[in-house]
Amino acid sequence: MESSIYQIIWNHWHPHPEVIIGLSVIQLAYMFLVGRLNHHSVATEVSSGQIMAFTLGIIIIAICLLSPLHYISDNYLFSAHMLQHVLLTLLAPPLIIFGIPDQAINKSLNVPFLSNVMKLLTHPLVAFFSFNLTFSIWHMPYLYHYSVSLHWVHVIEHSMFIFTAILMWWPIASRSRLLPKLNYPLRIIYLFFLSIAQIIVFGMITFSNDPLYDWYIDAPRLFGISAMLDQQIGGIIMKVGGGGVFLTLLISIFLKWYKAEQDISGDYSVNEKDVFR
Repeated sequence: MESSIYQIIWNHWHPHPEVIIGLSVIQLAYMFLVGRLNHHSVATEVSSGQIMAFTLGIIIIAICLLSPLHYISDNYLFSAHMLQHVLLTLLAPPLIIFGIPDQAINKSLNVPFLSNVMKLLTHPLVAFFSFNLTFSIWHMPYLYHYSVSLHWVHVIEHSMFIFTAILMWWPIASRSRLLPKLNYPLRIIYLFFLSIAQIIVFGMITFSNDPLYDWYIDAPRLFGISAMLDQQIGGIIMKVGGGGVFLTLLISIFLKWYKAEQDISGDYSVNEKDVFR
C-alpha cells in the first residue's frame, strides 16, 4: 500500500493550464524577440549562452510548478515546499536576467514611464525590501494556509516570489549598462544583508516548539518524517540555500574586486554615479 502511494506521487505531473500557457507565451515571446535581434545585425545578436540560460530558468519554474515536487509540497511536506521556493527565487531568476537581451531593456527605457518604473523597482533598497518582505509575509502561518488551500492564492504567491526575486537579483546579476549591477564593494554589502535578511523567519520556523502550519500537521506522513522535523528541515533548506548562495557569491565577488584592484587601482567595473541611479 505504501509503495503504491509513492508511485502515485512520483508519477504525478499536474498540467496547471495557467502555468503551461503563461510560461509558453513568455518563452515564445522571448524566442521571437531573439530572432528579430539576431536577424537585424551582428551587433545586436543574442548569444546562445543567453538563450540557454533564459530557457533553463523557464524550465526550472515549470519543473517547480508542474512536477511531483509541487504535488508533494502542496499535500505532504513543508520541506518540499521550501525547496520549491528556493529554486523559484534563487536559481531561476538570475538565469532569466542573464538571458534578457540588453537591447530589449534599452528600448524599454526609451519610454519615460517604463524607465521611471524600472529604475525604481531595480533600486537596491526597493529590490531588497520588496523580496524579503514578500517572502517573509507569505510564510506567516495564517496566510500560508490560504496559499496551499486556495489555488488562485497560491498562483499569486508564486508570481510575487518570482517577480520580486528578479528584482532582488537585478543589482547583483544585471548585464545592462543602463540598469547596471552594483559596484564590487556595494554588491558585497548587499549580499551580506541578503544572507541574514530572513533570519527571523528562519528562527521562527526552525526553532519553534510546535509545528506552525496546520496544513502539514494533518497531512499524511512521508518517509516517516514528523511534522515538526519536516518544518525544521524546511527552515534549514531556506537558510542553507539562501545563505549558502549569497555567501558564496560574496566571496567570489570579493576575490574579483581584489583582482581588479591589483590590475587597475580603484576600478570597480561600474561607474559610481550608476550605482544607485
